[in-house]
Amino acid sequence: MDSSLLVFAGVAALLILTPGADTLLVVRNVLEGGRHAGVLTTLGICAGCFIHAVLSAIGVSLILLHSAMAFETLKLAGAAYLIVLGGQSIWASRRAWDPRLPTSGSRRSHSFLEGLVTNVLNPKVAIFYLAFLPQFIRPADAVLLKSLLLAGIHVGMGLVWLSALSLFVGRVRTVLERGGLQRKLQAVTGGVLIALGVRLALARR
Repeated sequence: MDSSLLVFAGVAALLILTPGADTLLVVRNVLEGGRHAGVLTTLGICAGCFIHAVLSAIGVSLILLHSAMAFETLKLAGAAYLIVLGGQSIWASRRAWDPRLPTSGSRRSHSFLEGLVTNVLNPKVAIFYLAFLPQFIRPADAVLLKSLLLAGIHVGMGLVWLSALSLFVGRVRTVLERGGLQRKLQAVTGGVLIALGVRLALARR
């Protein structure tokens, strides 16, 4: 394997293991809809990464880099979405919940879209792909194919990590439900998502 791919994989692994909005969103959706909702959220996040890779390869992401208005618009949209998701988690945590009830189908169906939208609306992911991927693309490489290859490495590792996280949280969810901790953790997760949204809104490039 090309040594540059190993370096990329190492750096990407560090980024994946660093908790952020994607990790919190997966935990949130597992707590609300079970491990299947977490896996669907993960697939949505992975799809968003591929979209960023394609946009970076064809140069669309350059607009974000050079247009302050485009960057601010995407940043505020992403921040607002995180705040809305956080608010929904806090609201859901305050409702009476019966563990004997089946998982809501609507929660599962929304999970993929939530993962996709959260990732696509995160300008930091776009800037990461625009600034980081070109360092591993040689002049002789087919830019789009190499970008998709690098994104595939990043997405593959992210898929394994976030799916494993979904399965783990899904297993302990039953224990958390018994002591009423599930709703408390759900509220905390919602609060952190809101904090991340506010932080993103106030962040400067």
